[in-house]
Amino acid sequence: MRKTQRFAGRTMIVTGAAQGIGRGVAVTAAAEGANVVLVDRATLVEEVAAEIVAGGGTAISINADLETFAGAQAMVAAAIAAFGRVDILVNNVGGTIWAKPYEHYAEVEIEAEIRRSLFPTLWGCRAVLPGMIEQRAGVIVNVSSIATRSIHRVPYAAAKGGVNALTASLAFEHAADGIRVNAVATGGTEAPPRRIPRNTQQQSEQESTWYQAIVDQTMASSLMHRYGTIEEQVGVILFLASDEASYMTGTVVPVGGGDLG
Repeated sequence: MRKTQRFAGRTMIVTGAAQGIGRGVAVTAAAEGANVVLVDRATLVEEVAAEIVAGGGTAISINADLETFAGAQAMVAAAIAAFGRVDILVNNVGGTIWAKPYEHYAEVEIEAEIRRSLFPTLWGCRAVLPGMIEQRAGVIVNVSSIATRSIHRVPYAAAKGGVNALTASLAFEHAADGIRVNAVATGGTEAPPRRIPRNTQQQSEQESTWYQAIVDQTMASSLMHRYGTIEEQVGVILFLASDEASYMTGTVVPVGGGDLG
């Protein structure tokens, strides 16, 4: 367990917590004293919660489809039932499903990208706001992306641009309620292979070429010319979630090795 206890006594919801950055946020926050509510539609999230509890932390897991408002409402209701309130929400659900030039996207694929990478954040914020307004305190950290300026993922870029706008607008609306809203625009991040891929279809040779172009562009756009680590993303997300960032709201912080997105 970490020595610092920045989140002692606070309840933090982390969405998309089964794998990758979300998992890293949940595990680290629990080590810093948070009561963590791990949310994912994959049952893998139960393993992460069990790991936290086995290590002496406090956590519960919830299976929910956050592409629906009902799923987000159920998430918040379960968190309040378990811990009495929600202090922090980390909206982490999202990610590119397909990688190709925009003219090759089908209508259903465009809609699916927006549902995956914008609606879970919209619904999560909407579901958690009433309680935060009532308690006159709360923190929301949205996970965005530097891919708002990139290639071969225009629908995803549009979704994350929406996350950035949502972040700024909510901060304006709710600063008077004691609620801070910020975002982290993640850059390319090294992570273990996903146990449940976003796209289960085998990539064609052309699709592999298009995806490699994203990797090449990401590396070239970073001043450090490398991918970041999960820990490097988690550190900034949890900084924004903590009192150390108490004078920050409405801000999108790029964590992409100098690529500002």
